[in-house]
Amino acid sequence: MPTITFATEKKEIQVPEGANLRKEALAAGVALYPGVHKVLNCHGMASCGSCRVLITKGMENTSPRGFLEKARLGVSMAYIGNEETMRLACQTRVNGDITVATCPPANLYGENFFS
Repeated sequence: MPTITFATEKKEIQVPEGANLRKEALAAGVALYPGVHKVLNCHGMASCGSCRVLITKGMENTSPRGFLEKARLGVSMAYIGNEETMRLACQTRVNGDITVATCPPANLYGENFFS
């Protein structure tokens, strides 16, 4: 069974292969949503982008990005500079061990911001 390590919360959980990252995180009590998004979110439909996470280890053990995820992240300022590691938890399937940083801040001063 794959292990998800939540770096921010210092928590590890085991999940079945192919499990949805958002559902498993919420079931384990991990706070995926910052501020008002705890109540006002799209409940896993990939339309709000508030469940974004950074996969800091094991990106190859996640499902490929789909159309909805690419579209949502493409208009998110937090995505700039994190193109290879940013995912929406609601659209990510876990196929192996991964390490996740929840609620990443926007990268307003990254080297790719003005490019």
